[in-house]
Formats: sequence, structure tokens, C-alpha cells
Amino acid sequence: MENAEVWIDKGIDFVVEFGPKVIGAILIYIIGSWIIKKLIGVVNKGMTKQNYDESLKKFLLNLAKWALTIFLIITVISTLGVETTSFAAVIAAAGLAIGLALQGSLSNFAGGVLLIIFKPYKIGDLIEAQGVLGSVKEIEIFTTKLITPENKLAIVPNGAMANGNIVNYTAEGKIRVDTTVGVDYGSDLQKTKDVLLAMLKANPQVLQDPAPSVNVSELADSSVNLAVRPFCKPEDYWDVYFATIEGTKKALDSAGIEIPYPHEVQINK
Repeated sequence: MENAEVWIDKGIDFVVEFGPKVIGAILIYIIGSWIIKKLIGVVNKGMTKQNYDESLKKFLLNLAKWALTIFLIITVISTLGVETTSFAAVIAAAGLAIGLALQGSLSNFAGGVLLIIFKPYKIGDLIEAQGVLGSVKEIEIFTTKLITPENKLAIVPNGAMANGNIVNYTAEGKIRVDTTVGVDYGSDLQKTKDVLLAMLKANPQVLQDPAPSVNVSELADSSVNLAVRPFCKPEDYWDVYFATIEGTKKALDSAGIEIPYPHEVQINK
């Protein structure tokens, strides 16, 4: 009986000493969680009104939620009487170690944030970056996914994308298709230009503003080279490119204009 009384007294002392702290910690956690939820909701509405990019919005909301939750947990632990100074030091040391270990990933993360904020390209744009040409499929926090003309998936780190050169072929809404054709030196240049221009204008995918052009670009060893340059929408680039090459051959053949090809001359003594 004496032992039981001792344990009961200790239990009462424990409840008297720690009961208010536990109840306070529980209340702080409940109220703090409610406040965090409301704050995240307000921030979410504000970002939606400002038309934030969906990827950036989700990332920032998650980051804010985790930061506030960690702060709340530290506050609850402190309320229970646990010394948080050493706890915070451990978190800081762990954060530093993780940061050093993931230095490359953090660079890609920072690059992804910059790309989402400044938007040098968007989903669907045809771009060339880091030696890769393709249409943007996805812009993620760490990588950008491109679909190449060969229908291959290229995954490029955002750190390199943010710090390298980016050529956006879609941004202006028009793109020039550059091809070159050589004709015989005896050809009528004006007729040749008229034939090629008529071929370009007959293609509905070729834009008339800016107008297509055909100009002499070089007097080569065995041919007069002409730069054939139609404009089109970025999504029509490859269709116009191949149609221009094929159309050039057919148009010149129909007009009787010769396209030179290598000749071999044999001299017998």
C-alpha cells in the first residue's frame, strides 16, 4: 500500500508539473495548424489572382507550409520544456550537410525557379538549348523535358538551362526556313527567281507577311546558288522545309532550269 501511495503521489506531481505544459502544447499545435491552413489558403488565393505559374505556385505553397510546420513543431517542443537550442543546431548542421551533398540539385532547383519566374519559354515552344532542339513538354522544378524532331524525350537540367543560351523559335510567332539551291550558270536568273517565288506562294503554310524571298547568295564553282527563304509558323517548320526542297526540284524541272551536279571528265591521250 505504501508503494502504491508513493506512485500515486509521483503521478499527481507529474500531472501538476507537466499537465499544463502538455495541454498548452496540444492547444498551440491545434491553433497553429489552423492558422497555417488559413495562411496557406490566403496565399494560394493571392497567387491565383496574380496568375502565378502552376508549378511555381505549388512549389512555393509547399515550401511555406513545411517551413511554418517546422516552426510550429519547434514551438510545441519548447512549450513542453525541451531545450531547443541544441535541437536547432542539429537541424542547421543537417541542413548544411544536405545542401553540400545536393549542391548540383540545388543549382537545378534555383534554375527551375528562375525559369518559372522569368519564363524565357513555355510549354509548347520550340527552343534550342544545351545542344538540344525540341518542343517544350514540361517545365519541372529540377529539369525541362523536350520532345525532339525525332520524337525523342530529352531531359535537360534547369541549372544549365538558366545559365546557358536559349533560342526560342516560337516567341515571335514566325520562323524563317532557310534552304539553298544551285542552278546552271546559263540559267535566266530572273525566271528562276520567279518560278521559285511562285512555288513558295502556292504553299498555304508559307506566310505572305513577311513575304518569301529568293536571292543570289553565292557564285560557286559550278553553279549560281540562291537562298530560298519562306516564313511560316513554328509548328509548320518541318512541313515547309521539306515541301520547299521537293517543290524546288519539281518547279525547276518543269521550267527547264538545270540543277548542276558533279561531272567527271576523262581525257585520253
